[in-house]
Amino acid sequence: MRREKIACSHCHLEFSPDVMIEQKAGDERLYFCCKGCQGVYNLIHDQGLERFYERSATVPLTPQSRHLEESSRFDAPAFMAQFAKSKGELLEIALVVEGIHCAACVWLNEKVLHETDGVVEATINFSTNKAKILWDPTQIKLSKIIDTIRAIGYDAYAYDPKVSENKNSTVRKEYFARLIVAVFASMNIMWIALAHYAGYFTGMDASIKTILNVAEWILATPVLFYSGWVFYRGAYYGARNGFVNMDTLVATGATLTYAYSIYATLTQHGEAYFDSVSMIITFVLFGKFLEVLSKKAASDTLDKMNRHIPMEVNKVASDGTITAIPLHSVEVDDVLEVRAGERFALDGVVIEGETYVDESSLTGESVPVWKQKGDSVISGTNALNGSVRMAVRSTFENSTFAKLVRMLEESLDKKPAIERLANRLSGRFSSTILFLAIMTFIVWIAPWGVDATFERTLMVAISVIVIACPCALALATPVATLVGVSLGAKKGVLFKEAAHIETLAKATTLFVDKTGTLTYGKPMVVEQIDFAPIEESIVASMTAQSIHPISKAVNSYCESPTRGHERFVSHAGRGIEMIVAEHTYWGGSATFLREQGVAIPDEVYEGLHFWVARDKELCRLYRLEDTLREGAGEFVDAMKRAHIEVIMLTGDTLHNAQAVANAVGITTLHAHLSPDEKAALVKARRAISEGVVMVGDGVNDTIALASADIAISMGHGADVAVDTSDVVLLHDDLYALQEAFVVARRTYRLIKQNLLLSLLYNATTIPLAVSGYIIPLIAALSMSASSLLVVGNSLRIKWKG
Repeated sequence: MRREKIACSHCHLEFSPDVMIEQKAGDERLYFCCKGCQGVYNLIHDQGLERFYERSATVPLTPQSRHLEESSRFDAPAFMAQFAKSKGELLEIALVVEGIHCAACVWLNEKVLHETDGVVEATINFSTNKAKILWDPTQIKLSKIIDTIRAIGYDAYAYDPKVSENKNSTVRKEYFARLIVAVFASMNIMWIALAHYAGYFTGMDASIKTILNVAEWILATPVLFYSGWVFYRGAYYGARNGFVNMDTLVATGATLTYAYSIYATLTQHGEAYFDSVSMIITFVLFGKFLEVLSKKAASDTLDKMNRHIPMEVNKVASDGTITAIPLHSVEVDDVLEVRAGERFALDGVVIEGETYVDESSLTGESVPVWKQKGDSVISGTNALNGSVRMAVRSTFENSTFAKLVRMLEESLDKKPAIERLANRLSGRFSSTILFLAIMTFIVWIAPWGVDATFERTLMVAISVIVIACPCALALATPVATLVGVSLGAKKGVLFKEAAHIETLAKATTLFVDKTGTLTYGKPMVVEQIDFAPIEESIVASMTAQSIHPISKAVNSYCESPTRGHERFVSHAGRGIEMIVAEHTYWGGSATFLREQGVAIPDEVYEGLHFWVARDKELCRLYRLEDTLREGAGEFVDAMKRAHIEVIMLTGDTLHNAQAVANAVGITTLHAHLSPDEKAALVKARRAISEGVVMVGDGVNDTIALASADIAISMGHGADVAVDTSDVVLLHDDLYALQEAFVVARRTYRLIKQNLLLSLLYNATTIPLAVSGYIIPLIAALSMSASSLLVVGNSLRIKWKG
């Protein structure tokens, strides 16, 4: 005789008594399927965490069976250097906890870790399984924390952005495959449905009708159980956590419709609605797919920031030999060589050589800075035309660039998710409709109610669910935003996430960077002042061979072709010397020309200067400025009309910033700011105001961009600024920036209209369905019509755009 199986006291899985481990606990007998479950059970009770079994009573746990990696590697210095962060005397690490599948799992892990000596803080995000753990390394090792997590049946590994991106990519591919199956099957079902609907009104032989029903049944099955699996999964997790969501409504309506359609097909009594099943799943899955595509991974941004720093550097030994070593191996006072075109990976001081350094990635200012012996250099900046040797003044973990990365990561972690209007409505809506369908079924079948037949009652209840199936509600936001995103792209505005349209439409404050945003970000000749005659070809020849941005700007201004010369010398960081036909020509700064004996007037000229002299005679002055972008003033005026306050943030001097602000009509500005000071101002405004937008283009703007509700980057900006931003201006002009606000507000207005239309539709049709005036066929058609109404309304933005 077959013996009855018994459940494991920990994981609740049932096994034969022959393989169970028996344990006495007072008068109670306990049974365990393995030593792992027995150990976990005893640990939970020893810690006083018996409530875990109350929370997980309905959820079978998975006994530990796979081989786990040796935990001692988590204490390795290389591992700690890469993943652990210092928080004073404490350490912090981000882990991904495997095996979490419900709120009880999160509760258990957090409680056990909080009870562990040396663990100061442990928080786990249920949606991502990402845990942040803060611990005292003098009391407990990280390997002990990992062992503790493993002891209760879970596993943990260090959070790696690349691993997260691989998982996100897998999810996108999964949704795409499911959507392809749904679309293919739905298109074929609709062809069959055309014949079906025609026969419904004109008459059709029962055998032909059954054949068509079976064909639709075959096509609808993979749509429901493969493409629609995501809704069953969401409904399951929703039910397990005690709430009804949109997935519950979609899964319930589709399943009941499918079940009834099978009944109608097999009994040849009533109508089959397999086309409704397919369309319900396809429409809503399309909205889900758009949502998956729009998710922005912070790991991408952080990875691309790190690409600005080389993983190896050239270390100079005491005997002069140069060896490439890993970046994390460098210590303070080590000597490194940085060649032309390479980036400074660490902060330090130049001890040999000289070069122009491009600091625009950090400061946002385009003019390179001359560096020579004794000058400080910053990690993340780029050596342009010379090789230097530097003494390291900080390790990479404490470098300027590493601090920017950490600040960005914290800003991205704290950035709140934008709640869509449809999501705010769908929770109560779904619960209400499901409850209403159940009550309708009871009233219709009860003797004291309508007292209808089971078939009639089921059809009415299904009609309620199908006609109220939130396709229109689900599509109200994604379709409108998809059209808005498409229109924005045509106008040079790239919204990285459709959800950002809502926040941009609600903007009340706009922070703008000066250089590269309101201005072009590069010097241009605005005035030529002549003191004595000089051939323009001389100036063109002099500046053609220089790499300095000022020389390039002057060369672009000159329209004359170059000419030959006997001698050319570039005095790095100061000026140019050129000999033509026994005359010596000088070009560069006022200081450089004075050193050559040229008399420079004491009159003060605004902007940047390029002086030109022949022998000892001053000939010409080119005055350069970072000129305003076309339409800057009109853009600021448009923002004011839209009741958006514009505030300028810049690392430039107050004098230059004020000149730009006055020219475009900005009344509030902050100058001479560091990257963290920009971010602090943005965060301060967010604390008192909603809808804070930041526009920038350099790495110096990255932290401020990440701190804003919406970050907008000019298309020419640094890669990091573009990656951090939520909106990118492809056309790289202020007209595109203005269009971003116009498209966002117009799209958001359509979203609200779509929601209103869907709610009015449900308010009108649901009472009719409850009253029994609508059969599932008409309910399905009405559901599709409501979706088409929303789509048609969304397309109006194209006609206006």
